[in-house]
Amino acid sequence: MTRRTPLFALLTALAAALATMITLGLTTAASRDAAASTPPRGDRDVILNLFQWTWSSVASECTSTIGPAGFGYVQVSPPNEHVTGTQWWTSYQPVSYQIESKLGTRAEFAAMVNACHSAGVGVIADAVVNHMAANSGSGVAGSAYGQDWFPGIYGGNDFNDCKTDISDYGDRWEVQNCRLVSLQDLRTGSDYVRGRLADYLDDLTSLGVDGFRIDAAKHIPAEDLAAIKAQSSGVFWVQEVIGAAGEPIQPSEYTGNGDVHEFDYARRLRHDFDGQIKNLRYIGDNKLPSDVASVFVDNHDTERNGETMNYQWGAKYVLANTFMLSWPYGSPTVYSGYEFSDYDAGVPGSTDTSVPDADCGGVFTCTQRWTEIRGMVGFHNEVAGTAVTNWWDDGANNIGYGRGQSGYVAINNTGSSVSRTYETSLPAGTYCDVVAASNCSVTWTVNGSGQLSATLPAYGALAVHVGATSGSPTPEDGDVSVAVHAETVWGQNVYLVGDRPELGSWTPSSGVALSAASYPTWTGTVDLPAGATFEYKYVKIDGNGNVTWESGANRTATVGPDGSLTLNDTWR
Repeated sequence: MTRRTPLFALLTALAAALATMITLGLTTAASRDAAASTPPRGDRDVILNLFQWTWSSVASECTSTIGPAGFGYVQVSPPNEHVTGTQWWTSYQPVSYQIESKLGTRAEFAAMVNACHSAGVGVIADAVVNHMAANSGSGVAGSAYGQDWFPGIYGGNDFNDCKTDISDYGDRWEVQNCRLVSLQDLRTGSDYVRGRLADYLDDLTSLGVDGFRIDAAKHIPAEDLAAIKAQSSGVFWVQEVIGAAGEPIQPSEYTGNGDVHEFDYARRLRHDFDGQIKNLRYIGDNKLPSDVASVFVDNHDTERNGETMNYQWGAKYVLANTFMLSWPYGSPTVYSGYEFSDYDAGVPGSTDTSVPDADCGGVFTCTQRWTEIRGMVGFHNEVAGTAVTNWWDDGANNIGYGRGQSGYVAINNTGSSVSRTYETSLPAGTYCDVVAASNCSVTWTVNGSGQLSATLPAYGALAVHVGATSGSPTPEDGDVSVAVHAETVWGQNVYLVGDRPELGSWTPSSGVALSAASYPTWTGTVDLPAGATFEYKYVKIDGNGNVTWESGANRTATVGPDGSLTLNDTWR
């Protein structure tokens, strides 16, 4: 790659800085009610963060779940070569810009992007541009590295002069020039470094990547990032800027480059769901303008450090996601990770150079498959652009609100059921409760005066919208209903697996996990196209990943022309 001249670098930096200042002025004055800037794919803009999923697993999930559920994008972990090790954070220590990581190869990454695009889902890649790996060693693809030495990429002049770790987050220069936990800090003010980073981003864009999550953006001056973006293809960016009161570096500095993560939003969710949710109506106050704010309930850092809620909060975690997906502030990202008890632990079964495929019957939380999440993604898409109406609260932990004439949500953050008549702006009719069931088996009626009488379970919610009414098609109409009588031993679970992507393409761990709620009958549903003929079998998987297939030839079935089919089988 050609090195730019110092004069070119100076002019570029000055122009970028001016553009950033102008944009900052505009975004500060932006209306809080403006639509988030995540570019919609059709009518979809919700991002799903699949943390530490392999590329082949992401590809399968885009086809079977992410696309059908209505997500606009999937965010994937960093795809470049990184250090070896089983810990999750090894993905955030780059060794080279080869698209070869423990999550898969370059070819597998490209195939994943194509599969997701075919399912209507864009791809956002987590991009580590602040630093390279700490210490010395070799990466997962065999590249050697050392102190200020990354052969063929960077040498001593390409790293900042400060070689010590950041100690004072009140010192802007130190935060943006010294090392973050010993990671070798790139001299992003250098035109050469900017060019290498832009080339890396462009390489990913050439494979079809639609946007980037810029890791550790706070540790890079906003004008440096603006210059890097100006030299690259300029696709959508969302930047990780962890703001804190009293610190000199604030998220608002970065809005000229794209969206910025609003960490205070997630902190507020944790505070209110642990206390009283009546004040959630003010959650957008004193935060980034809505049109540049990227919001979330948790991410891979905050779920571990206790800064936010996480999957271990159970029903309250579901309620927080329900609120996020129904409230018109910011652009929402749903997080899907894996169970953990050790902060550093990677995906169970990981080696120094590879991660096992995601298994939704195992430790992966697979949030995107939850009925409530899928229902609320559909709700979010349906009510886009509408204002909040008919707010109600009981002064504590019960709230209800509408989205214009398009939808209504009620949330009960208490340990007792609540019965109430809610005032809505919905047209009269019978509506599917999209958080209670996926097939419109739970409905609520709105009378001619817009009143909806309902009972919410403890730590439960209801959500209805005009796109899902009784008698109208819903996203889950056409589900294949599955029931199989299968006796198991402790620790075993039963899966439906078959020759279609929705059935795991004969990969047991990617099949359809069935519920043991009616044991010894295992039940579940799967969405298959009307008229589709498919082959399938049942498997048992124990806690160690051992697979037992049922005997006999492959079973076959055909989905009816109306999209319906019931499987009622006995294990062979």
